[in-house]
Amino acid sequence: MFAALPATVIAEIEASNHMATGNITITSVTALQPGAKDKLLWDKKLRGFGLKITPAGSKIYLYQYRMGGRGSKVRRYTIGKHGSLTPDQARKEAKRLAMLVTQGVDPQSEKKERRRVVVDLAFSSYLDRFVADCLKLSWRASADEVEAMLRTYALPILGDKPLPDIRRSDISAILRPLRDKPASASKLFAVLRRLFRWAISEGDLQSSPMDGMEAPPPPKSRDRTLSDDELVTVWRASETIGYPFGPMVRLLTLWGARRSEVAGLPWVELSRDDRLWSLPAGRAKNGEAASYHISDMVFTELEALAKIVGKSGAWPRRGLVFSTTGDTPVSGYSRAKKRLDAACEKVNGGVALPHWTLHDLRRTLATGMQRLGVRFEVTEAILNHKSGSRAGVAGIYQRHHWGPEKKAALDAWSRHITALLEGADKSNVVQLEKVRA
Repeated sequence: MFAALPATVIAEIEASNHMATGNITITSVTALQPGAKDKLLWDKKLRGFGLKITPAGSKIYLYQYRMGGRGSKVRRYTIGKHGSLTPDQARKEAKRLAMLVTQGVDPQSEKKERRRVVVDLAFSSYLDRFVADCLKLSWRASADEVEAMLRTYALPILGDKPLPDIRRSDISAILRPLRDKPASASKLFAVLRRLFRWAISEGDLQSSPMDGMEAPPPPKSRDRTLSDDELVTVWRASETIGYPFGPMVRLLTLWGARRSEVAGLPWVELSRDDRLWSLPAGRAKNGEAASYHISDMVFTELEALAKIVGKSGAWPRRGLVFSTTGDTPVSGYSRAKKRLDAACEKVNGGVALPHWTLHDLRRTLATGMQRLGVRFEVTEAILNHKSGSRAGVAGIYQRHHWGPEKKAALDAWSRHITALLEGADKSNVVQLEKVRA
Protein backbone atom coordinates (compact mmCIF):
# COMPACT_ATOMS: atom_id res chain seq x y z
CA MET A 1 0.00 0.00 0.00
CA PHE A 2 3.06 2.32 0.26
CA ALA A 3 4.66 1.37 -3.07
CA ALA A 4 5.06 4.99 -4.18
CA LEU A 5 6.89 5.94 -0.96
CA PRO A 6 10.59 5.30 -0.38
CA ALA A 7 11.21 1.90 1.17
CA THR A 8 12.81 3.51 4.23
CA VAL A 9 9.68 5.55 4.91
CA ILE A 10 7.42 2.51 4.48
CA ALA A 11 9.55 0.55 6.92
CA GLU A 12 9.51 3.40 9.41
CA ILE A 13 5.74 3.61 9.34
CA GLU A 14 5.32 -0.14 9.88
CA ALA A 15 7.92 -0.26 12.65
CA SER A 16 6.84 2.79 14.62
CA ASN A 17 3.15 2.35 15.28
CA HIS A 18 2.09 3.78 11.93
CA MET A 19 4.21 6.95 12.21
CA ALA A 20 6.96 8.06 9.86
CA THR A 21 8.91 11.06 8.63
CA GLY A 22 9.35 12.07 5.03
CA ASN A 23 8.62 14.88 2.62
CA ILE A 24 4.94 15.78 2.39
CA THR A 25 4.39 16.30 -1.31
CA ILE A 26 1.57 15.58 -3.69
CA THR A 27 3.30 12.31 -4.58
CA SER A 28 3.64 11.05 -1.01
CA VAL A 29 0.15 12.17 -0.05
CA THR A 30 -1.39 10.42 -3.02
CA ALA A 31 0.57 7.24 -2.34
CA LEU A 32 -0.36 6.94 1.31
CA GLN A 33 -3.24 4.46 1.64
CA PRO A 34 -5.49 3.71 4.66
CA GLY A 35 -5.01 0.81 7.02
CA ALA A 36 -6.67 -0.60 10.11
CA LYS A 37 -5.53 2.37 12.23
CA ASP A 38 -4.72 6.02 11.75
CA LYS A 39 -1.36 6.59 10.02
CA LEU A 40 0.81 9.67 10.40
CA LEU A 41 3.48 11.10 8.14
CA TRP A 42 5.60 13.94 9.59
CA ASP A 43 7.41 16.32 7.30
CA LYS A 44 11.22 16.34 7.52
CA LYS A 45 11.65 19.93 6.42
CA LEU A 46 9.03 21.67 8.60
CA ARG A 47 8.94 20.49 12.18
CA GLY A 48 5.40 19.75 13.43
CA PHE A 49 3.82 19.63 9.97
CA GLY A 50 2.09 16.31 9.38
CA LEU A 51 -0.50 14.30 7.48
CA LYS A 52 -2.95 11.82 9.01
CA ILE A 53 -4.84 9.21 7.04
CA THR A 54 -7.79 7.53 8.74
CA PRO A 55 -9.04 3.97 8.15
CA ALA A 56 -11.88 5.53 6.15
CA GLY A 57 -9.35 7.13 3.79
CA SER A 58 -9.60 10.77 4.91
CA LYS A 59 -6.29 12.61 4.62
CA ILE A 60 -5.94 15.48 7.08
CA TYR A 61 -3.11 17.99 7.42
CA LEU A 62 -1.95 18.70 10.99
CA TYR A 63 0.36 20.95 12.89
CA GLN A 64 1.80 19.67 16.20
CA TYR A 65 3.43 22.03 18.69
CA ARG A 66 4.15 22.82 22.34
CA MET A 67 3.48 26.10 24.13
CA GLY A 68 6.56 26.17 26.38
CA GLY A 69 9.50 23.79 26.96
CA ARG A 70 9.81 20.05 26.51
CA GLY A 71 7.71 19.32 29.56
CA SER A 72 4.67 21.17 28.22
CA LYS A 73 1.72 19.40 26.68
CA VAL A 74 1.82 18.46 22.98
CA ARG A 75 -1.04 20.03 21.06
CA ARG A 76 -2.36 19.32 17.59
CA TYR A 77 -4.06 21.77 15.29
CA THR A 78 -6.15 20.53 12.36
CA ILE A 79 -5.24 22.52 9.28
CA GLY A 80 -7.72 20.93 6.90
CA LYS A 81 -8.50 18.06 4.56
CA HIS A 82 -6.49 17.07 1.55
CA GLY A 83 -8.52 17.99 -1.51
CA SER A 84 -9.75 21.20 -0.02
CA LEU A 85 -6.05 22.00 0.48
CA THR A 86 -3.00 21.05 -1.54
CA PRO A 87 0.19 20.03 0.26
CA ASP A 88 1.74 23.40 -0.61
CA GLN A 89 -1.24 25.31 0.80
CA ALA A 90 -1.20 23.22 3.97
CA ARG A 91 2.56 23.77 4.35
CA LYS A 92 2.06 27.53 4.01
CA GLU A 93 -0.55 27.48 6.78
CA ALA A 94 1.73 25.32 8.97
CA LYS A 95 4.49 27.90 8.58
CA ARG A 96 2.07 30.62 9.67
CA LEU A 97 1.13 28.57 12.74
CA ALA A 98 4.79 27.96 13.56
CA MET A 99 5.35 31.71 13.47
CA LEU A 100 2.48 32.23 15.91
CA VAL A 101 4.01 29.71 18.31
CA THR A 102 7.38 31.49 18.22
CA GLN A 103 5.49 34.70 19.09
CA GLY A 104 3.84 33.00 22.08
CA VAL A 105 0.40 32.80 20.44
CA ASP A 106 -1.50 29.54 20.79
CA PRO A 107 -2.89 28.58 17.35
CA GLN A 108 -5.93 27.00 19.02
CA SER A 109 -6.82 30.30 20.69
CA GLU A 110 -6.21 32.12 17.46
CA LYS A 111 -8.48 29.63 15.68
CA LYS A 112 -11.28 30.29 18.16
CA GLU A 113 -10.87 34.03 17.70
CA ARG A 114 -10.97 33.68 13.92
CA ARG A 115 -14.13 31.59 14.19
CA ARG A 116 -15.67 34.22 16.47
CA VAL A 117 -14.83 36.93 13.98
CA VAL A 118 -16.30 35.00 11.07
CA VAL A 119 -19.47 33.91 12.89
CA ASP A 120 -20.24 36.31 15.75
CA LEU A 121 -18.85 39.45 14.13
CA ALA A 122 -20.39 38.86 10.72
CA PHE A 123 -22.36 42.01 9.93
CA SER A 124 -25.57 40.09 9.29
CA SER A 125 -25.58 38.53 12.77
CA TYR A 126 -24.06 41.55 14.52
CA LEU A 127 -26.85 43.72 13.14
CA ASP A 128 -29.40 41.64 15.07
CA ARG A 129 -27.41 42.11 18.27
CA PHE A 130 -27.00 45.86 17.70
CA VAL A 131 -30.73 46.30 17.14
CA ALA A 132 -31.70 44.30 20.24
CA ASP A 133 -29.04 45.58 22.66
CA CYS A 134 -28.55 49.16 21.49
CA LEU A 135 -31.22 50.54 19.16
CA LYS A 136 -34.21 49.12 21.00
CA LEU A 137 -32.83 50.51 24.28
CA SER A 138 -31.21 53.82 23.33
CA TRP A 139 -33.12 54.86 20.20
CA ARG A 140 -36.53 53.39 20.97
CA ALA A 141 -38.56 56.07 19.23
CA SER A 142 -36.82 55.61 15.87
CA ALA A 143 -35.45 52.07 16.25
CA ASP A 144 -37.77 50.51 13.66
CA GLU A 145 -37.07 53.21 11.08
CA VAL A 146 -33.31 53.03 11.60
CA GLU A 147 -33.28 49.22 11.50
CA ALA A 148 -35.17 49.32 8.20
CA MET A 149 -32.52 51.65 6.74
CA LEU A 150 -29.70 49.33 7.82
CA ARG A 151 -31.40 46.28 6.34
CA THR A 152 -32.28 48.10 3.11
CA TYR A 153 -28.94 49.78 2.37
CA ALA A 154 -26.17 48.24 4.52
CA LEU A 155 -27.05 44.54 4.70
CA PRO A 156 -27.04 43.89 0.92
CA ILE A 157 -23.54 45.41 0.67
CA LEU A 158 -21.94 43.94 3.79
CA GLY A 159 -23.76 40.60 4.12
CA ASP A 160 -21.70 38.23 6.28
CA LYS A 161 -18.53 40.32 6.11
CA PRO A 162 -16.87 40.41 9.57
CA LEU A 163 -16.79 43.82 11.22
CA PRO A 164 -12.95 43.96 11.34
CA ASP A 165 -12.84 43.44 7.56
CA ILE A 166 -15.21 46.31 6.72
CA ARG A 167 -13.44 49.20 4.97
CA ARG A 168 -14.28 52.81 4.18
CA SER A 169 -14.96 51.80 0.59
CA ASP A 170 -17.75 49.55 1.89
CA ILE A 171 -19.33 52.46 3.75
CA SER A 172 -19.09 54.61 0.62
CA ALA A 173 -20.84 51.89 -1.38
CA ILE A 174 -23.66 51.81 1.20
CA LEU A 175 -24.18 55.58 1.05
CA ARG A 176 -23.86 55.91 -2.74
CA PRO A 177 -27.54 55.22 -3.55
CA LEU A 178 -28.54 58.05 -1.21
CA ARG A 179 -26.49 60.78 -2.88
CA ASP A 180 -29.70 62.53 -3.96
CA LYS A 181 -31.33 62.09 -0.54
CA PRO A 182 -29.18 64.16 1.84
CA ALA A 183 -31.45 63.72 4.87
CA SER A 184 -31.47 59.92 4.56
CA ALA A 185 -27.72 59.84 3.83
CA SER A 186 -26.96 61.88 6.95
CA LYS A 187 -29.18 59.67 9.10
CA LEU A 188 -27.69 56.43 7.75
CA PHE A 189 -24.14 57.76 8.19
CA ALA A 190 -24.93 58.62 11.81
CA VAL A 191 -26.41 55.22 12.65
CA LEU A 192 -23.54 53.32 11.00
CA ARG A 193 -21.07 55.41 12.98
CA ARG A 194 -23.05 54.58 16.12
CA LEU A 195 -22.95 50.86 15.30
CA PHE A 196 -19.17 50.79 14.99
CA ARG A 197 -18.63 52.93 18.09
CA TRP A 198 -20.90 50.59 20.03
CA ALA A 199 -18.90 47.60 18.75
CA ILE A 200 -15.73 49.27 20.07
CA SER A 201 -17.35 49.87 23.47
CA GLU A 202 -18.36 46.19 23.56
CA GLY A 203 -14.76 45.10 22.92
CA ASP A 204 -15.63 43.59 19.54
CA LEU A 205 -13.66 46.05 17.41
CA GLN A 206 -10.41 47.92 17.81
CA SER A 207 -11.21 50.87 15.56
CA SER A 208 -14.02 52.08 13.35
CA PRO A 209 -13.74 51.99 9.55
CA MET A 210 -15.53 55.35 9.60
CA ASP A 211 -12.77 57.12 11.54
CA GLY A 212 -11.65 60.05 9.43
CA MET A 213 -14.60 59.81 7.04
CA GLU A 214 -16.27 63.07 6.16
CA ALA A 215 -19.98 63.07 6.95
CA PRO A 216 -22.41 63.73 4.09
CA PRO A 217 -23.41 67.38 3.79
CA PRO A 218 -26.42 68.13 5.97
CA PRO A 219 -29.74 68.55 4.17
CA LYS A 220 -30.81 72.07 3.42
CA SER A 221 -33.26 73.40 5.93
CA ARG A 222 -36.77 73.07 4.52
CA ASP A 223 -39.24 75.93 4.73
CA ARG A 224 -42.15 74.27 2.90
CA THR A 225 -45.53 74.84 4.48
CA LEU A 226 -48.89 73.96 3.06
CA SER A 227 -51.33 76.70 2.20
CA ASP A 228 -54.91 76.52 3.43
CA ASP A 229 -56.04 75.23 0.03
CA GLU A 230 -53.32 72.57 0.08
CA LEU A 231 -54.33 71.53 3.60
CA VAL A 232 -57.89 70.98 2.40
CA THR A 233 -56.60 68.98 -0.58
CA VAL A 234 -54.46 66.74 1.61
CA TRP A 235 -57.31 66.22 4.08
CA ARG A 236 -59.79 65.29 1.36
CA ALA A 237 -57.25 63.00 -0.30
CA SER A 238 -56.52 61.27 3.02
CA GLU A 239 -60.21 60.39 3.25
CA THR A 240 -59.91 58.36 0.04
CA ILE A 241 -56.90 56.17 0.89
CA GLY A 242 -58.40 54.54 3.98
CA TYR A 243 -56.84 52.95 7.05
CA PRO A 244 -54.14 53.16 8.34
CA PHE A 245 -52.47 56.01 6.46
CA GLY A 246 -55.54 58.16 5.84
CA PRO A 247 -56.44 58.76 9.50
CA MET A 248 -52.76 58.88 10.46
CA VAL A 249 -52.23 61.82 8.09
CA ARG A 250 -55.21 63.62 9.59
CA LEU A 251 -53.87 63.17 13.13
CA LEU A 252 -50.46 64.45 11.99
CA THR A 253 -52.26 67.51 10.61
CA LEU A 254 -54.21 68.15 13.82
CA TRP A 255 -51.44 67.40 16.36
CA GLY A 256 -48.24 68.45 14.59
CA ALA A 257 -46.51 65.49 16.27
CA ARG A 258 -43.63 63.56 14.76
CA ARG A 259 -44.49 60.80 12.28
CA SER A 260 -42.79 58.01 14.23
CA GLU A 261 -44.59 59.00 17.42
CA VAL A 262 -48.03 58.90 15.82
CA ALA A 263 -47.31 55.79 13.75
CA GLY A 264 -46.35 53.86 16.89
CA LEU A 265 -49.19 55.22 19.05
CA PRO A 266 -50.60 52.58 21.45
CA TRP A 267 -54.15 52.96 22.75
CA VAL A 268 -52.91 52.85 26.34
CA GLU A 269 -51.37 56.33 25.94
CA LEU A 270 -54.78 57.83 25.17
CA SER A 271 -57.29 58.96 27.81
CA ARG A 272 -60.84 59.28 26.50
CA ASP A 273 -62.10 60.86 29.73
CA ASP A 274 -59.28 63.40 30.06
CA ARG A 275 -59.09 64.04 26.30
CA LEU A 276 -55.32 63.65 26.48
CA TRP A 277 -52.52 61.80 24.70
CA SER A 278 -49.57 61.29 27.09
CA LEU A 279 -46.41 60.55 25.10
CA PRO A 280 -43.77 58.94 27.39
CA ALA A 281 -40.12 59.95 27.18
CA GLY A 282 -39.17 56.49 25.96
CA ARG A 283 -41.18 56.94 22.78
CA ALA A 284 -40.45 60.59 22.17
CA LYS A 285 -37.79 61.16 19.54
CA ASN A 286 -35.99 63.72 21.70
CA GLY A 287 -36.42 61.74 24.93
CA GLU A 288 -38.76 64.34 26.43
CA ALA A 289 -42.23 63.30 27.60
CA ALA A 290 -45.06 65.33 26.07
CA SER A 291 -48.84 65.64 26.15
CA TYR A 292 -51.32 66.49 23.39
CA HIS A 293 -54.86 67.70 23.92
CA ILE A 294 -57.50 65.69 22.06
CA SER A 295 -59.60 68.31 20.26
CA ASP A 296 -63.07 67.58 18.91
CA MET A 297 -61.73 66.67 15.48
CA VAL A 298 -59.10 64.34 16.95
CA PHE A 299 -61.74 62.79 19.20
CA THR A 300 -63.92 62.07 16.16
CA GLU A 301 -61.01 60.40 14.38
CA LEU A 302 -60.17 58.24 17.40
CA GLU A 303 -63.79 57.22 17.89
CA ALA A 304 -63.86 55.99 14.28
CA LEU A 305 -60.57 54.14 14.76
CA ALA A 306 -61.87 52.46 17.92
CA LYS A 307 -64.88 51.15 15.98
CA ILE A 308 -62.49 49.39 13.56
CA VAL A 309 -61.46 47.08 16.41
CA GLY A 310 -65.03 46.70 17.64
CA LYS A 311 -65.13 49.35 20.36
CA SER A 312 -68.00 51.79 20.61
CA GLY A 313 -68.27 54.34 23.40
CA ALA A 314 -64.87 53.24 24.74
CA TRP A 315 -61.29 52.95 23.53
CA PRO A 316 -59.13 49.82 23.62
CA ARG A 317 -56.50 49.52 26.34
CA ARG A 318 -54.28 47.23 24.32
CA GLY A 319 -52.73 47.24 20.90
CA LEU A 320 -51.67 49.93 18.46
CA VAL A 321 -53.88 52.57 16.93
CA PHE A 322 -52.19 52.13 13.54
CA SER A 323 -51.09 48.64 12.59
CA THR A 324 -51.60 46.23 9.71
CA THR A 325 -50.25 43.25 11.66
CA GLY A 326 -51.72 43.93 15.07
CA ASP A 327 -48.28 43.78 16.68
CA THR A 328 -46.05 46.26 14.87
CA PRO A 329 -46.43 49.92 13.83
CA VAL A 330 -47.24 50.76 10.25
CA SER A 331 -44.43 51.02 7.72
CA GLY A 332 -44.12 51.44 3.97
CA TYR A 333 -44.37 55.24 4.10
CA SER A 334 -42.93 55.74 0.62
CA ARG A 335 -45.64 53.67 -1.06
CA ALA A 336 -48.35 55.25 1.07
CA LYS A 337 -47.08 58.76 0.26
CA LYS A 338 -47.23 57.97 -3.47
CA ARG A 339 -50.86 56.87 -3.06
CA LEU A 340 -51.61 60.04 -1.12
CA ASP A 341 -49.93 62.22 -3.77
CA ALA A 342 -51.97 60.54 -6.49
CA ALA A 343 -55.14 61.11 -4.47
CA CYS A 344 -54.18 64.77 -3.93
CA GLU A 345 -53.73 65.24 -7.66
CA LYS A 346 -57.17 63.76 -8.30
CA VAL A 347 -58.83 65.92 -5.64
CA ASN A 348 -57.00 68.96 -7.01
CA GLY A 349 -58.47 68.58 -10.48
CA GLY A 350 -55.53 66.77 -12.00
CA VAL A 351 -52.90 69.22 -10.74
CA ALA A 352 -50.21 67.73 -8.48
CA LEU A 353 -49.19 69.54 -5.32
CA PRO A 354 -45.63 70.88 -5.35
CA HIS A 355 -43.24 68.50 -3.57
CA TRP A 356 -44.11 68.16 0.10
CA THR A 357 -43.43 65.69 2.91
CA LEU A 358 -45.38 64.49 5.92
CA HIS A 359 -42.96 66.43 8.11
CA ASP A 360 -44.18 69.61 6.40
CA LEU A 361 -47.50 69.13 8.20
CA ARG A 362 -45.64 69.75 11.46
CA ARG A 363 -44.15 72.99 10.10
CA THR A 364 -47.54 73.99 8.71
CA LEU A 365 -49.11 73.68 12.16
CA ALA A 366 -46.32 75.79 13.68
CA THR A 367 -46.83 78.48 11.04
CA GLY A 368 -50.58 78.30 11.47
CA MET A 369 -50.18 78.79 15.21
CA GLN A 370 -48.39 82.06 14.50
CA ARG A 371 -51.29 83.18 12.32
CA LEU A 372 -53.65 82.30 15.15
CA GLY A 373 -51.69 84.42 17.59
CA VAL A 374 -50.31 81.55 19.67
CA ARG A 375 -47.35 82.47 21.85
CA PHE A 376 -44.04 81.13 20.58
CA GLU A 377 -43.42 79.27 23.86
CA VAL A 378 -46.74 77.45 23.52
CA THR A 379 -45.99 76.40 19.94
CA GLU A 380 -42.60 75.11 21.06
CA ALA A 381 -44.28 73.11 23.82
CA ILE A 382 -46.79 71.61 21.35
CA LEU A 383 -43.97 70.60 19.01
CA ASN A 384 -42.01 69.22 22.00
CA HIS A 385 -38.89 71.10 20.95
CA LYS A 386 -35.84 71.39 23.19
CA SER A 387 -34.53 74.34 21.20
CA GLY A 388 -35.73 77.93 21.14
CA SER A 389 -37.55 79.00 24.29
CA ARG A 390 -36.99 75.62 25.98
CA ALA A 391 -33.20 75.49 25.49
CA GLY A 392 -30.34 76.35 27.82
CA VAL A 393 -30.95 78.06 31.15
CA ALA A 394 -34.56 78.86 30.25
CA GLY A 395 -35.28 75.19 29.68
CA ILE A 396 -33.80 74.27 33.04
CA TYR A 397 -35.62 76.84 35.17
CA GLN A 398 -38.83 77.30 33.18
CA ARG A 399 -40.86 74.25 34.28
CA HIS A 400 -44.32 75.47 33.22
CA HIS A 401 -45.69 72.97 30.71
CA TRP A 402 -48.34 75.25 29.17
CA GLY A 403 -51.12 72.65 29.51
CA PRO A 404 -54.15 75.04 29.36
CA GLU A 405 -52.48 77.14 26.67
CA LYS A 406 -51.69 74.09 24.52
CA LYS A 407 -55.30 72.91 24.85
CA ALA A 408 -56.62 76.29 23.70
CA ALA A 409 -54.13 76.42 20.82
CA LEU A 410 -54.94 72.92 19.53
CA ASP A 411 -58.67 73.62 19.84
CA ALA A 412 -58.20 76.80 17.82
CA TRP A 413 -56.19 74.92 15.18
CA SER A 414 -58.94 72.29 15.02
CA ARG A 415 -61.57 74.99 14.50
CA HIS A 416 -59.43 76.54 11.80
CA ILE A 417 -59.22 73.21 9.93
CA THR A 418 -62.98 72.75 10.37
CA ALA A 419 -63.63 76.19 8.91
CA LEU A 420 -61.40 75.43 5.94
CA LEU A 421 -63.18 72.17 5.27
CA GLU A 422 -66.60 73.82 5.56
CA GLY A 423 -65.60 76.36 2.96
CA ALA A 424 -65.33 79.36 5.29
CA ASP A 425 -63.68 82.54 4.06
CA LYS A 426 -60.01 81.57 4.01
CA SER A 427 -58.93 85.17 4.54
CA ASN A 428 -60.41 85.15 8.03
CA VAL A 429 -58.19 83.96 10.85
CA VAL A 430 -59.75 81.96 13.67
CA GLN A 431 -58.84 83.79 16.83
CA LEU A 432 -57.66 82.22 20.05
CA GLU A 433 -59.79 82.50 23.16
CA LYS A 434 -58.13 83.39 26.45
CA VAL A 435 -54.63 82.53 25.28
CA ARG A 436 -52.97 85.85 24.64
CA ALA A 437 -50.72 86.87 27.47
